[in-house]
Amino acid sequence: MTPEEVELPSENFETDEVGFESGPERRPQTVQDFVRQIKETADKLLRDGANRGDVKMLNVALRELRYALKVFSAYRSQRKVTVFGSARTKPDHPSFRQAAEFGRQIADAGWLVITGAGGGIMEAAHEGAGKDRSLGLNIMLPFEQSANPVISAAGDRLVTLKYFFTRKLMFVKENDAVVLFPGGFGTMDEGFEVLTLVQTGKSHLFPIVCVDHPGGNYWKRWDEFIQIELMGQGLISPDDRALYRVTDSVEEAVKEVRNFHRNYHSMRYVKGDLILRIQNELTPKKLEEVRKEFADIVVKGKIEQTGADPAEANDEHVSHMPRLRFRFDRRGLGKLRMMIDRINEE
Repeated sequence: MTPEEVELPSENFETDEVGFESGPERRPQTVQDFVRQIKETADKLLRDGANRGDVKMLNVALRELRYALKVFSAYRSQRKVTVFGSARTKPDHPSFRQAAEFGRQIADAGWLVITGAGGGIMEAAHEGAGKDRSLGLNIMLPFEQSANPVISAAGDRLVTLKYFFTRKLMFVKENDAVVLFPGGFGTMDEGFEVLTLVQTGKSHLFPIVCVDHPGGNYWKRWDEFIQIELMGQGLISPDDRALYRVTDSVEEAVKEVRNFHRNYHSMRYVKGDLILRIQNELTPKKLEEVRKEFADIVVKGKIEQTGADPAEANDEHVSHMPRLRFRFDRRGLGKLRMMIDRINEE
């Protein structure tokens, strides 16, 4: 799945779904419509009397996002995994060797590896994948962060950004999976960021895998904290732990990433219903099992197996795929993640 195929529900009161005008005809908006709106918004900054610093920040953010989107547009048809981890991890550390091996195995499977383009875990993952299977999103920092030699040699596969928020957006928008190795504040920030986006439905669903080195307990202790403090105090639901996996095996991490798309393809909302696109129809027996197991995340009616809705006409490349359609309780993303695992079972 590529993230541009996913249309999440809009928070704009004028629309039910992203990319549709209000009104009875609900005309899909074009690229030209959106560019016109961007220009109108920019003109309003002058009307609002916005100060120079605010306008400069918006200008830089828009320019670097435009360029990053241009670079990544050449790779939209390829699956991509974002790898996070410490820039300080040395080449002789077992996590460095694991990240390199993960990069090699996932690249051999045809995936591209995105990292923050720095040293440590980021360099290891790129080293394993090779420059032709690597993409980098570097950040300008006063210390520590310079592009690693692998991605530096890859030419136009490297984007350097000023702002963390534009970099984070690209990490999530362009990925099909996230794999985290041990790291510092940045890794924790990025890990919780992707979990929050998935848990709240602000991003498409994707596998999130936390990798310890054999005998290591970095992520095991993190998971204990999640269970004892967050789940134990009712700050998250038990199902939310289905949004991530903890392992000390590179092979298991690769399997988790690849299996997510064994049958599941992508999702979008149409007319208030959640539509899961799948590559192969479920048998009547399995469909009934899925209906029973996941009835608690269906607000009304039941899970139906259907074809494409006319509102999906702009998604011609997936129009042939069967769908699972239902009115989804949007608080149940953890349970939905379990449902995808069930759909993917052989």
